Amino acid sequence: MPSDGFTDEETPLGEDDAEDLLRGICFKTGPPRTVGVELEWLVHDLRSPERAVPAHRLREAYEGLRTLRLESALTFEPGGQLELSSPPAASLMECITTTAADLDTVRPALRTAGLALAGLGQDPWHSPHRMLREPRYDAMETYLDRIGPAGRAMMRTTASIQVCLDAGHEEPGPLGYGRRWQLAHLLGAVLVAAFANSPMSERRPTGWRSTRQAMWAQLDPARTAAPSARYEPRAAWAAHALDTPVMCIRAEKGPWPVPDGLTFREWIRSGLPRPPVRADLDYHLTTLFPPVRPRGHLELRMIDAQPGEDGWMVPLAVTTALFDDPEASETVYRTVKPLAETAGSLPAPRNLLWANAARHALTDPELHAAAVACFAVAQEALPRIGATRAVQDAVAAFNDRYVVPGRCPADDLRASVNGKDPRT
Repeated sequence: MPSDGFTDEETPLGEDDAEDLLRGICFKTGPPRTVGVELEWLVHDLRSPERAVPAHRLREAYEGLRTLRLESALTFEPGGQLELSSPPAASLMECITTTAADLDTVRPALRTAGLALAGLGQDPWHSPHRMLREPRYDAMETYLDRIGPAGRAMMRTTASIQVCLDAGHEEPGPLGYGRRWQLAHLLGAVLVAAFANSPMSERRPTGWRSTRQAMWAQLDPARTAAPSARYEPRAAWAAHALDTPVMCIRAEKGPWPVPDGLTFREWIRSGLPRPPVRADLDYHLTTLFPPVRPRGHLELRMIDAQPGEDGWMVPLAVTTALFDDPEASETVYRTVKPLAETAGSLPAPRNLLWANAARHALTDPELHAAAVACFAVAQEALPRIGATRAVQDAVAAFNDRYVVPGRCPADDLRASVNGKDPRT
């Protein structure tokens, strides 16, 4: 997130300038070479995860974490979630090695404070107070409260794995940016289903296997939806960004104004309450939460945080293999293309395909068949992109435990709450 301050000496932004900027910065094309991951974690009491952790304990622990030497960027979310954002890596294994080393540094420091990272997409027990008190979070909560309660819950109780991949080639083909953009919005529903891991809220089942994804669909139709698939990706994203309401207007002092229904395009045209500048557009883009966000690279935002110390590696490895290995990318595109019929004309995540993924996960026959095929393709591709035997084994174990029998991690949590063997 940008800093709370701003420079009012910048040149006011014109509508054509804004469109040119958006088209230029959203899809930076070239051969796919880099990969990154952003890991969000809930932080629970080490010995009693069902007991809420007071904010002062989190603050004290986080002050200690800030002194650690890490390769990844360390940040904290409004409800106290911890996030590690890896630097761009030249390969899947470089990304995994760097991120795993940082986690090996963070975890012992948290244990010393009596805390532990929890890989869950939605906190099943707690509804914490907002820990971070900053103008942008105050404004965000005000904006989201106008729509409903999902905004506060999203800010305070959810955690995800975000896989970041290069946009792809300018030219068409399996690694072309247009194909990868389309693939992300169909394969994304399969990833939601396979890795669903948030079936509870406030100690009760919600009826969804990915409550986190269901919340995103409820949050704000304009802000959380993908742009129209009827147009070329650059044009579609530029129009989407300009025609989405402004969440808030940065201010040097005092609360940030929260306009009602003012799109960025309308703000440019009116110039009120002050003309927007480039930094305002940059900030506006950080408040857009589609399932796939183009930031020069593609940021896939639909995967729930995963259980276990190394569970995060599986969605990272599977997604990278399916996107960056040319043979796998072509095969998986043909596999998921028929899912577009179920998706229909509504954008992700507000269509039937994505709703089925969040509610039913791999108990949905269509998504189950697609997931089985996609994981088989990924396992074939992993050696070709340099994945170690340990990573291949982790993906194979996940496939055998969840994908083949039509299950997901959420089913384990639901079964454990009901006192059943999670493997049944």
